[in-house]
Amino acid sequence: MKLKRQQRALGFTLIEVLVALGIVAVSLIAGFRASAALTRSTQRQTDILLAHVCAENELVKARLSKQMPSVGDSSVACDQAGRSFNVNVTVRPTLNPSFRRMDAQVLDDTTPLLRLSTVIGRF
Repeated sequence: MKLKRQQRALGFTLIEVLVALGIVAVSLIAGFRASAALTRSTQRQTDILLAHVCAENELVKARLSKQMPSVGDSSVACDQAGRSFNVNVTVRPTLNPSFRRMDAQVLDDTTPLLRLSTVIGRF
């Protein structure tokens, strides 16, 4: 009789193995979701950084120009790090005629990524 008790104690039951597999599966799924979230976040940060460079380029170009930007809307293509963005530039008058408000909105296809605004004065 002692021999039978020792043989039973040596292995795992099917339920114990299934519970362990369930725990491992849940852990792997949670790790995969966390990894996917980090990847999406990294891509979003990259897009924002590149969009910021495009918007800042347009605003600086207007600041360095010798003349006031004309009131109206325009669209400019911007290539950064192998990606193509569209920059919509809007120039509006202000209450003071010596200043103009300039907005640069960066789009990835049709998705807005970033908007920067500045006020440009007459030199």
